[in-house]
Amino acid sequence: MNRLSVLVGCERSGVVREAFRAQGHDAFSCDVEASDDSSPHHLRCDVSDVLQDGWDLAIFHPPCTHLAVSGARWFHKKHQEQGDALDFVWSLLNAPIPRIALENPVSVISSKIRKPDQIVQPWQFGHGETKATALWLVGLPLLIPTNVVDGREPRIHTMPPSPDRARLRSVTYQGVADAMAAQWPDAPRVPVQTRIDDLICREPLLAR
Repeated sequence: MNRLSVLVGCERSGVVREAFRAQGHDAFSCDVEASDDSSPHHLRCDVSDVLQDGWDLAIFHPPCTHLAVSGARWFHKKHQEQGDALDFVWSLLNAPIPRIALENPVSVISSKIRKPDQIVQPWQFGHGETKATALWLVGLPLLIPTNVVDGREPRIHTMPPSPDRARLRSVTYQGVADAMAAQWPDAPRVPVQTRIDDLICREPLLAR
């Protein structure tokens, strides 16, 4: 096995980080908040501060508050916030890391930067639920479903209000995390230049 240095950006739960560590990789989660599991393998800082640290693979979960199309009715009130969020996504996709995956719900990333490489569902990975998750990939192949099961319950979308609702809704499904950790480290690398060329060149949105 090729042991990789893996960064899981904007993750508090540790689900993806631990899936990679279970496969023998040096994986670290990173977020401005403390990890939910108090792991010593969590970096509490802005992920932008560690992008230059020589990672082999990175999986990013940027906040979707100002990006997800489910909140489109509020977009006219948050031009600056959305611009900042898109600039953050842009910086992650262009980080100096050879293999990158960025996940988000169906969002304006598709129209403002580029379309996702694929959209996955929990029921393709052993969880009988629906939660469309888009993946933007750099240097990585598509994720292959591992366990297609019955059940199409929108549990995440019907979760009752609570102080932890946003955090719980953002946690990666274990089956998806396990598939990432099992498939991506040793998969043939997709030519990075092809992926970079797919990105729409644009000026930073901070001034908009």
